[in-house]
Amino acid sequence: MLRNTKLPHLALLSISLFWLSCSSGKHSFTKKDVKGSEKLIGLSFSKKDIDTLYPYLERNLSGFDSLRKYPLDNDVFPAVRFDPVPFGFKMPEQLDGNDWNIPDYVEIPERFDDLAFYTIPQLASLIKHQKITSTELTQFFLDRLKKYQPTLQCSISITDSLALAQAKRADEEIKQGRYRGILHGIPYGTKDLMAVPGYTTTWGAEPYKNQVIDQTATVIQKLEDAGAVLVAKLVSGSLARGDVWFGGKTKNPWDITQGATGSSAGSGSATSAGLVPFALGTETLGSITSPSTRNGVTGLRPTYGRVSRHGVMSLSWSMDKVGPLARNAEDCAIVFSVIQGEDKNDLTTKNLPFGVDWTKDAKSLKVAYLKKDIEKDTTDTGDNLRNALKVLKEMGIEPTEVELPEDVPFRGFDIILRAEAGAFFDELVRSGEVDLMVEQDQRSRANSLRQSRFIPAVEYLQANRQRQVLMQKMQDLMKDYDVLISPSFGNDQLLATNLTGHPVIAIPTGLDKKNHPTSMTFVGKLYDEASILLLAKAFQDHSEFDELHPPGY
Repeated sequence: MLRNTKLPHLALLSISLFWLSCSSGKHSFTKKDVKGSEKLIGLSFSKKDIDTLYPYLERNLSGFDSLRKYPLDNDVFPAVRFDPVPFGFKMPEQLDGNDWNIPDYVEIPERFDDLAFYTIPQLASLIKHQKITSTELTQFFLDRLKKYQPTLQCSISITDSLALAQAKRADEEIKQGRYRGILHGIPYGTKDLMAVPGYTTTWGAEPYKNQVIDQTATVIQKLEDAGAVLVAKLVSGSLARGDVWFGGKTKNPWDITQGATGSSAGSGSATSAGLVPFALGTETLGSITSPSTRNGVTGLRPTYGRVSRHGVMSLSWSMDKVGPLARNAEDCAIVFSVIQGEDKNDLTTKNLPFGVDWTKDAKSLKVAYLKKDIEKDTTDTGDNLRNALKVLKEMGIEPTEVELPEDVPFRGFDIILRAEAGAFFDELVRSGEVDLMVEQDQRSRANSLRQSRFIPAVEYLQANRQRQVLMQKMQDLMKDYDVLISPSFGNDQLLATNLTGHPVIAIPTGLDKKNHPTSMTFVGKLYDEASILLLAKAFQDHSEFDELHPPGY
């Protein structure tokens, strides 16, 4: 067995050896170092083998040094790109565009602060019919951001000058009859992984707290083109992990003794507290789902490649997704309709239509649910999910019992994310600036980046081969259904769907006994955000969980 497998591991050994030599301050290694490194990858070579491969490892190290002389821009993706499409997949039929319903009857509330929790169509009605100006609405949200920032610690930059300039332009255009659409004049926030010229893009981390990227992320540009108004760059947990950043810990407005969870912590907290009508977030392994759940908002994680990541920090090139956190499913659909689509600056994006037929009866959808996973949860979260199923059944939805794919090595897949993150932040680790990050414990991003140097390339590729098997198994499961209902946490769904690239929407299901929000997740077929949005909106039309807001805001 060793004769057939040892040569592909030579480069892996040299990576480990390089790290060991760097950590000791020397740029050399001995054959004894090679022997010791075997334990890191679970292999054993004879003395003769090590004598033979030693010069090869020296050449590898020289090659590494050569590569590192040429800096790489943040937007450079690996030449090997992930494609979520499995064998036998058929692209779903979709509408091309939506005519959003902007109601005529909306009025300014008697209690002006109630505007904080209006939906996008409600705010759009006020602006379109000139019952409020974009400037007035923008100033309202800017004031709220400043008022609650000391408590929630959810924003990095409050973009006053940019926001007021964009709002003024929106007001002028609307007065002239040049209405751009439902987002025209609507304020929003974005996770601070997305570049905006003139403002820091800190990635939530001490080493980058003064970083200014002279670039506009594609999603920001698309929202600007739609007339939306950027009022804040919101906290990302440090390098897209957790809710701790270099300035503190972002809080859950339902309970400020809790963190907002991450890494789209600021987006979840600010949207929940009514500091912005909606916000952009990113997800690699739960960073939209988790803050949506903790903060009681609706979060859409689109299919991998549906939304451009140009101008957005990379954590895992093959897993990162950008999506909205908002009041409800319809608001998510509105924002998604604007930010989705092909981008020449992001080769993973596709030119596909998007639209939701809101007149379609949700009962026509083929729905499945993870019965065993749902029943085994004996907490308040499980009770709320089971009550949500009762609401769906009252609506005429009769889901079919299914199970997630079995015999899948889920514990091994984390190396994909960690290896890709280690590559993107290679310079941070080699420079030693990783030591400046606030968190340094075992679960910290800093520790994760350091250990990524010890992940063998062969095992990374093997994990991606197993990923292909998982993609095929998920295709076999999802091919007969439009929507799969799952717990948001506590099972393998979150990891599985982030690996396969399937779209999900996390929607509120009420409060637990401590008055903390709970959620459930709808999983859709690849590129079929429309079906999960349709069912989510139908559910929210038949319930009031999405209308719950944290007291005191």
